[in-house]
Amino acid sequence: VQLQASGGGQVQAGGSLRLSCVASGISFLFGTVGWYRQAPGKERELVATNTGGSTNYADSVQGRVTISRDNAKNAVFLQMNSLKPEDTAVYFCNYGSGRRLTEPGPYWGQGTQVTVSS
Repeated sequence: VQLQASGGGQVQAGGSLRLSCVASGISFLFGTVGWYRQAPGKERELVATNTGGSTNYADSVQGRVTISRDNAKNAVFLQMNSLKPEDTAVYFCNYGSGRRLTEPGPYWGQGTQVTVSS
């Protein structure tokens, strides 16, 4: 099982980025996909999750990010707009076969760095 994340980079505050994550070895058809992030010196935190029928966003990103999935391509995306310096972190995609909006599944991508400058 492998989750490959991409799309990170460096942008100025107010900019946008679109993260992508493609899985191999598993099917996204059922279960929960999500994005988590970890900033230096902080614990990993939930950004957004999607069970297929429901979506959950952290309060800190509500209204600025959109999670989407393409089950046929085993892919999950995170569109991030109006980025802020506090969004700077390594972003990880995640998958679990259950339907849990607030807990990560066992499968993690390798992380992609997002840096937002003021």
